[in-house]
Amino acid sequence: MRPVMLLGPTASGKSAVAMALAERFPVEIVSVDSAQVYRLLDIGTAKPSTAERARVPHHLIDIVDPEDSYSAARFAADARRLVSEISARGRLPLLVGGTMLYAKALREGLHELPPASAALRADLDREAEHAGWPALHARLAGVDPATAARLAPGDSQRIQRALEVYLLTGQPLSHWIAQQRSDAAPPLEALRIALEPSDRSVLHKRIEARFRTMLAAGLIDEVRQLRERPTLHAALPALRSVGYRQVWAWLDQPGPMEALTHAGIAATRQLAKRQLTWLRSDPERVVIDCLAPDCADQVARHLISVS
Repeated sequence: MRPVMLLGPTASGKSAVAMALAERFPVEIVSVDSAQVYRLLDIGTAKPSTAERARVPHHLIDIVDPEDSYSAARFAADARRLVSEISARGRLPLLVGGTMLYAKALREGLHELPPASAALRADLDREAEHAGWPALHARLAGVDPATAARLAPGDSQRIQRALEVYLLTGQPLSHWIAQQRSDAAPPLEALRIALEPSDRSVLHKRIEARFRTMLAAGLIDEVRQLRERPTLHAALPALRSVGYRQVWAWLDQPGPMEALTHAGIAATRQLAKRQLTWLRSDPERVVIDCLAPDCADQVARHLISVS
């Protein structure tokens, strides 16, 4: 059987379905999650438990320190290697997660982009702190209207990256994306299964319960411990992950706990909306209702039908 991608928005139950599949198929799980790659980020990333990782082999979890960065290019290279190794062992590579840029990089190949500049990002962060990200979004619209049109005014990470690319190269990000990398690896042929909700309001309730559970499990203390590391700061990719970014900002200016809860839930809902938009751009995906009581059974039956 060809590799399987099990994708979906946050709180869609991907991990539970993956573990259920592992009881029926000889799978090894490859995480498609840009936050789970980081050590010490445990509660807010909903990493699989030690017991789950002992039961089923998991890959690309806890592989870099939060001071470091991990790119879509590196993920694509690591995931391709793992798919090959898992297949050679006679097992099924099951790629599970919600970082759609990673999934897209693996599925379609990559664009050649200039490397990040820590100094330039710091300058943009300072500008955003003074003027706000919507102002930087407007600035981006002046130099790269195509990219600005697909980004929300508050999408700080992508706005920053697009401006960074333009300031480093003098060419807009849309230009770079249009120039496909000539030596890109061929697309990975994988069966793509999307866990999507039939009722968005139910997913929203799951997201709220999930974030409240993370807070109860000690997410604030986890971020406090991260803040004690002198090499860590809020601009690092690891700490701009949803949940961590909101808690870090709240610790800078503590306020009512419900304000933090609302900010975390709102940011996670926005993330889920973006994830669903990415998924729906793939007409060849197999859609299964993540809210169905027999969701895992449906996925298993589909895998059997195509094997």
